Amino acid sequence: MDTYQTPLSSRYASKEMSKLFSNGTRFGTWRKLWLNLAIAEKELGLDISDEAIEQMRAHLDLDEAQMKVAAEEEKKRRHDVMAHVHTFGTVAPAAAGIIHLGATSCYVTDNADLIFLREGLSILLPKLATVISRFSSFAEQYRDLPTLGFTHFQPAQLTTVGKRATLWIQELLWDLRNLERARSDLGFRGVKGTTGTQGSFLALFDGDHAKVEALDERVTELFGFPYAYPVTGQTYSRKIDADVLGPLSSFGATVHKIATDIRLLANLKEIEEPFEKDQIGSSAMAYKRNPMRCERACSLARHLMVIYQNTLMTSSVQWLERTLDDSANRRVTIPEAFLTADILLTTLQNISEGLVVYPRVIGRRISQELPFMATENIIMAIVKAGGDRQECHEKIRVLSHQAGAVVKEEGGENDLIDRVRKDNYFEPIWSQLDALLDPRTFVGRAPEQVDKFVKDWVKPALKPYEEALKDVKSAELSV
Repeated sequence: MDTYQTPLSSRYASKEMSKLFSNGTRFGTWRKLWLNLAIAEKELGLDISDEAIEQMRAHLDLDEAQMKVAAEEEKKRRHDVMAHVHTFGTVAPAAAGIIHLGATSCYVTDNADLIFLREGLSILLPKLATVISRFSSFAEQYRDLPTLGFTHFQPAQLTTVGKRATLWIQELLWDLRNLERARSDLGFRGVKGTTGTQGSFLALFDGDHAKVEALDERVTELFGFPYAYPVTGQTYSRKIDADVLGPLSSFGATVHKIATDIRLLANLKEIEEPFEKDQIGSSAMAYKRNPMRCERACSLARHLMVIYQNTLMTSSVQWLERTLDDSANRRVTIPEAFLTADILLTTLQNISEGLVVYPRVIGRRISQELPFMATENIIMAIVKAGGDRQECHEKIRVLSHQAGAVVKEEGGENDLIDRVRKDNYFEPIWSQLDALLDPRTFVGRAPEQVDKFVKDWVKPALKPYEEALKDVKSAELSV
């Protein structure tokens, strides 16, 4: 009753997310929906006693005995909503005759799902803000540490470790924006009746259209939604599910990119994810430090990206006012999407809090590639010293090919600069070579870009989460 039990949630998801999608929360939310419907109907003149309202209010949470009664009722009636209508009536007998008055099953099932979508996003957003905060601290710490850039996973011009991290952060900021938008866009199904016409409620209020509209508005207000969808069929449009799971799926793509980058850098021994003192990387190869956190993140990120397809297909095949082939799919798809996103955020937080950087390995790799990148600077220095640009270009070309052959054919170190130091043609700039080869002169504005990005983009985005960030503890990860 306490948690939504799947292989994912039982081991990895947070208690708050598992509880949100538990049977206890679902059925308790149905009872709140019935209570608020009765309150609004009473306010608008229907004959509902105070005793009925108070008995409903006193039994919003189901205990084990109530869950068992509901399960038995469902076996008998083959209808989950009506099973719970009858079960609720056993503990609120004064309300038994008015529970679910005028409503259809989707009044509780759909409105509850919209509540869960909103609450699920509310759980995820501070966690995402925490991950952004952690990676931002990492970016600032290594804002000016030069590192070899890669395009096509081939050596390219230098960047910095911190600047590379801002590429991850920027995508996470877009995810934060997308999830905030999805939450703020959410409306309520409200009180719409069996096919969305509100016909049953119009009958209850003797044809008074204004009272039916007021009922819809009041129930929506009681649940804190900014508005109710103006028109629905029996259900709210399943396109809403796609609008929410789309940003979650996009977040999955971000996670996959970040985790893949770290896996590649771990292979180069430049950066590693956290690795505990007694952790074992391989049962056979004792020396291994496998990036299992990032591998798990990639695995679950693919799952999250694929789940989104369910919402599109379900939305596309809803016939006319509704068809029930959405139900079983959604009961799996929506909880799994939120649970997976929750697990990914915990995993990513754990990774971001323990990234290990190896500056000497990074420096060695730079030294292997930088001589080639410095050739243009060498040519410019020779020209400034009175040399001929074309003659210098040819000299550098020949020496570069010789050095390249040493690296590729002999497996040796890049000795281009040694060759330059031994060639008398370059004697006028020998004293400048160390300065010309300083990696910090090859990173452009990367450090300044980190500073400006954090100041102008990260800090404003995280401002709404300042209080939540103060209370965040380090993420512990289950094996």
